[in-house]
Amino acid sequence: MRRIWKPAAGLAAALAVLCQMAEVQAADAVKIGVLTDMSSVYSDFGGKGSVIAAELAIEDAGGKVLGQPVGLVSADHQNKADIGVTAALKWFDDEGVQALFDVSNSGISLALQDVIMKRDKIAVFSGANNKSLTGDKCTTNGLIWGYDGYALAKGNVEGIFKSNPGSSWFFLTVDYASGHGLEGDTISVIEKLGGTVKGAVRFPLGTNDFSSFLLQAQGSGADVIALVAGGSDVRNMIKQADEFGIAQAGQRIAPLFFTVNDIQGLGLDATRGMPVVADFYWDQTDGTRAFAERFKARHGKVPTDVQATVYSSVLHYLKAVEAAGTTRTQAVLAKMKAMPVNDFMTDGATIRADGRLMRDMYYFEVKSPAESKYPLDYLAQKTTIPGAEAYRPAAESDCPLLKP
Repeated sequence: MRRIWKPAAGLAAALAVLCQMAEVQAADAVKIGVLTDMSSVYSDFGGKGSVIAAELAIEDAGGKVLGQPVGLVSADHQNKADIGVTAALKWFDDEGVQALFDVSNSGISLALQDVIMKRDKIAVFSGANNKSLTGDKCTTNGLIWGYDGYALAKGNVEGIFKSNPGSSWFFLTVDYASGHGLEGDTISVIEKLGGTVKGAVRFPLGTNDFSSFLLQAQGSGADVIALVAGGSDVRNMIKQADEFGIAQAGQRIAPLFFTVNDIQGLGLDATRGMPVVADFYWDQTDGTRAFAERFKARHGKVPTDVQATVYSSVLHYLKAVEAAGTTRTQAVLAKMKAMPVNDFMTDGATIRADGRLMRDMYYFEVKSPAESKYPLDYLAQKTTIPGAEAYRPAAESDCPLLKP
């Protein structure tokens, strides 16, 4: 007669405990994703550098949270909402990802706001400036960690008006959600400060020839030509504007989003005097320089502000998971919002109810070749904009989370 082995009662209980412990450990294993542009116009200021920034944050958290190694995945959204959403859903549904970072595209970020609420996951956006993210499309689970359109608009216009009050403007704007939002925010600030807008043209993402657009801007006679774009688009516009001699003829070229990588690619002769509004510059402090040195050793370039905010957001998330003692979304979000954000570029910033991190912003201007004293010495800081003043006031927001 065949006998079936059964564990003793004590052993069975011990096995049950071990199984429960394994389930808890699996539930509390931390896995995050970096969703970014790896191959298109924004890859220079996000891309692989954002993944490296996340890796550095994981290292600085000790590589483990709640006793478990931190997992990291990444994907290229190609600046297409369907690709970005599909990648996020696969991560959330099949791969155990609890939070995603970067995105660097407002259209994709807006689409993800609905996804993270349905799946009860967390998204922390860098490089996405559409006002709806903290406005009518705000969510409890979506956080904005870097600049936004209002901060870029306010910082650039107020900075330029200090030397050219009441100036007139013409816009060259990329034709999608981010561009439209930033243009609208900038026009509002211009008109509030007594300036005028002489016109605007819109162009498709990834345009190569800006001749006709630049000639319209030049013909407008506007004091300032605002470039509402980023990455290779803004670099191509500035190169072609330089060929036309627009700045030499007296009109000021003002890219509303500009990075050190852009300046390095174009050179100081072509970019001198241009405004830069950012939440991070590699050469600001001992802390930013130390981080930049680590980052450059791995990536070959100093970090952009988008990459720096990816580091900051990942590190804060991991601290919050440890403090919460769990990866459960609502418990982690509560800790993220209760704990002040402190890192090499942030000093005690807090998260507002609409998801906006209230960090300081800075207004810089690009140095001339004669002013630059060493490699990558590109920016002169002119103004600090405190976090309480840098972003859209709660009273002007459409976010229902800010309503009494």
